[in-house]
Amino acid sequence: MTKARAKILISSCLLGHKVRYDGGDKYMASPLLEKWQAEDRLVPVCPEMVGGLPAPRPAAEIRTGDGEDVLREQAQVFDAQGTDHTEAFIRGAERALTLARENGCQYAILTEYSPSCGSAQIYNGQFDGTRRQGKGVTAALLEQHGIQVYSSENFQDLQKELDI
Repeated sequence: MTKARAKILISSCLLGHKVRYDGGDKYMASPLLEKWQAEDRLVPVCPEMVGGLPAPRPAAEIRTGDGEDVLREQAQVFDAQGTDHTEAFIRGAERALTLARENGCQYAILTEYSPSCGSAQIYNGQFDGTRRQGKGVTAALLEQHGIQVYSSENFQDLQKELDI
């Protein structure tokens, strides 16, 4: 598949699907996303939903590490009540990777700050709104398998990559 027609895995919430922890979405009105959607290039997924979590659900954050640490079993994903959701996050990341592979996705556009999808920053695990450097579980797993991850904040840069 040429770069110009490459498939792109994308966080479902960015397309307006009501899959976020609060039952909402993070819809991004973008001519570029609309173009790629019309070309049938976008492959939507919510790793947390395919991992078995409902919407709405309690907010979750990674404690003492990031997604790479979760995959190495050196950190966990908890909600504010202390329930461990690590297995669901790992299962969701694995299913997102499978979906990406099945569809030939070379790229992903994921929701920044999410404990699944953050590609540069996530919340600090204290549920106080503070962000820190780090990757979500899905972003880390996709990158480990050679899929280039872009965030909801820099996805326009993908257009430059596809135009090469």
